[in-house]
Amino acid sequence: MNDIIISTRFSVFESVTELPTDIQNLMDQAVGIRKNAYAPYSKFRVGAALLLDNGKIVLGSNQENAAYPSGLCAERVAVFYAGANYPDAKILKMAITAASDTNQTTAPIPPCGSCRQSLAEYEIKQDSPIEIYFMGEMGQIYKSDSLKNLLPFMFDKKFL
Repeated sequence: MNDIIISTRFSVFESVTELPTDIQNLMDQAVGIRKNAYAPYSKFRVGAALLLDNGKIVLGSNQENAAYPSGLCAERVAVFYAGANYPDAKILKMAITAASDTNQTTAPIPPCGSCRQSLAEYEIKQDSPIEIYFMGEMGQIYKSDSLKNLLPFMFDKKFL
C-alpha cells in the first residue's frame, strides 16, 4: 500500500480591507447581490461575483425552490450566466459571501460540492485557474489560487 499526500495552500486575509482593491470591489458586489437571494427555506443567503477576462463582472445569488433540489446556488447562477452570455470569456476571479438570517456567519464559507464540480468544468474548459475568495458575512477571507485546492481529485471529461 502507498499513501497519496495532497497539500493545498490558501491565503488568509483578516478582513475585506486587506484585500487588493479589485477584490474588495468584487466582494462588495457579492455582498450586494447576496441581499437578492431567494432563501425562504434555508434562510442562508449567498452572493457570488465573477470577474471575466473581458472586464465584465457577473453576479449571482442563490435561488431556492420548495421542490428540492430544484434551486440553484449563487456560484452556479453566476457561472452558468457567464457561460451562456460570454461563452468565450475566461473566469479570472470569483468572490463568494454567505450570511444566515438566523445566526452570524464569521467563518469563511466555501462553495458546496456541486458548485465545486461546476467550477471545475469551467476551469478545465478555459485551461487556466480561477482565483476564488470566500467569506462569511464578516471576518476572514480565504483565497484559493485554483479550484484544484478545493477539489483535488476533479472528475472531468478525460474519464468519459
